Amino acid sequence: MTTYSAKPSEVNKKWVVIDADGVVLGRLASIISMRLRGKHLPTYTPHIDMGDNVIVINAEKVKLTGRKLTDKVFYWHTGYAGGIKGRTMGQLLGGRFPERVIEKAVERMITRGPLGRQQMKNLRVYAGAEHPHAAQNPEVVDVASMNPKNKRSA
Repeated sequence: MTTYSAKPSEVNKKWVVIDADGVVLGRLASIISMRLRGKHLPTYTPHIDMGDNVIVINAEKVKLTGRKLTDKVFYWHTGYAGGIKGRTMGQLLGGRFPERVIEKAVERMITRGPLGRQQMKNLRVYAGAEHPHAAQNPEVVDVASMNPKNKRSA
């Protein structure tokens, strides 16, 4: 008996909607990255993009545990002398593009390389509850009810 290896023509991609309202960021990102890679399928093949198209809504309402909202800082350097800058997670979530928090968390869980970049194109994150992908008839995945720890109460 040989190991099954899927071909690109055999891949059947689905559309999935995930509501991030009140869900812990790290747990949400791990479920999204698993869906994007296709690891939830029994026919998973590592070198083929066989994951689902994932739509995340309510990205601005994602929760963090502990003091990450004030203590977790993202740094970058401008390239000039003394040009190190930083923003806290709270500033990012309260800023102009709160969806970037989820995008970065998922991006860091996906493999780095051409296949990972292709899989990241299947992720769409929206700050509010509306999305323009109703024509694809996405099915709803309730991440909050999968595990009681996924939902943050306070």
